[in-house]
Amino acid sequence: MSNFRQIDRDTGFLLPPSVDDWLPERHLARFVVEVIDGLDLRAMSGSYRGSGSASYHPALLLGILVYGYATGVFSSRKLERATFDSVAFRFIAANEHPDHDTIAAFRRRFLKDIKGLFVQVLLLAREMGMLKMGTVGLDGTKIHANASRHSALSYEHAGKIEAQLQAEVADLMAKAEAADQADIPDGMSVPEELARRAERLAKIAEARAKIEARAKERFERERAEYEAKLAAREAKTKATGKKPGGKPPQPPTEGPRPSDQINLTDEESRIMPVAGGGFDQCYNAQAAVAAGSLLVVATDVVQAPNDKQQLEPMLGKLNALPNEIGKPDTLLADNGYFSEANVAACAAAGIEPMIATGRQPHHPSLDERFADAPPAPEKPTPVEAMTHRLRTPDGKRLYGLRKQTPEPVFGIIKSVLGFRQFLLRGLDNVQGEWSLVTMAWNMKRMFALGAAT
Repeated sequence: MSNFRQIDRDTGFLLPPSVDDWLPERHLARFVVEVIDGLDLRAMSGSYRGSGSASYHPALLLGILVYGYATGVFSSRKLERATFDSVAFRFIAANEHPDHDTIAAFRRRFLKDIKGLFVQVLLLAREMGMLKMGTVGLDGTKIHANASRHSALSYEHAGKIEAQLQAEVADLMAKAEAADQADIPDGMSVPEELARRAERLAKIAEARAKIEARAKERFERERAEYEAKLAAREAKTKATGKKPGGKPPQPPTEGPRPSDQINLTDEESRIMPVAGGGFDQCYNAQAAVAAGSLLVVATDVVQAPNDKQQLEPMLGKLNALPNEIGKPDTLLADNGYFSEANVAACAAAGIEPMIATGRQPHHPSLDERFADAPPAPEKPTPVEAMTHRLRTPDGKRLYGLRKQTPEPVFGIIKSVLGFRQFLLRGLDNVQGEWSLVTMAWNMKRMFALGAAT
């Protein structure tokens, strides 16, 4: 005789259901709601006019977004669907179902406020004893822009298209002015074709102007660097009485290069080298991560593919954190951040730098790994002092934390949560979205740390 549970989809609830009964006592969705309920959302709620139909509370919409980013659901349409399909989302949304337009508009509208909430979450982590600002690891990762590299237009190609369109306009004008209209193909409307080409010419002219403006900024920057190098060589010549070795610096070339590009979909994104080889339309996302807790304590998104110029801005962001969070005493970074100026900047900020001065071998020999520390140099420069410490057993052990600090965070965000491309466009917007991503990661991490205690 069969022994199965009865299938009954028709009998209604005997009592009104409560979403509080749908989740276990310990669940990430509950934790997200508790954290958001403790945040100061007055800047968000105060911006609503209070007229018209009742709005969804910012706490509800923020909870949907944060839990979505923490579990790999980013699209506003998928988030709307999840409020029907997922018990956890139903709990956060209190059995309401905001449509995707409402969710997307809320995300765009309050990106700047979300940046401020990022710090509030860090303060909460500090109060809960989960965040200790001792050693932090700094790294960057390329994240695809919401644009294809095939939508990029180079300055040289823009000139060719512009010339082609101008020739086509001249041909159309000749056809329009000709007395004999027999040469005009059936279905062709000369005014419509002229208007279409005029619109394209205007867009190409705008793109070329933006490339030229970027080239001018680059020239001014490179000229300042060139003059600084010349001044340094002259100072060295006066000090030593000898001509410096090596080739003298070359002056920069003014004007746009043929290969200079702009993307027509997201003009603020840039072509960057990506892991595994090749190039794509990306942004460079930066994160400073606290060792031990793996909580992200500072973020930024930049257009430069190189990390060398990002250390000082990130030091500024760390210094701007509230005193209650604390200040780091050691900074770990790979050789992409190494320069004499960056080492000096860390020293000026009261942070001991541990920055690789070159590429580290993946499989060092036993002799290398267990070699005695070299003698300390006398009256070392900041770079020499750092290089010596990196070669000591304590320095090697400390620097070994770098690979297990920011890199796992990037790996989980990109491979586990699946956040490999920004949804929003424009530098300001992607900076806000990266704050949302890392804040969601911090809440997820705090929930895991709470389970371990």
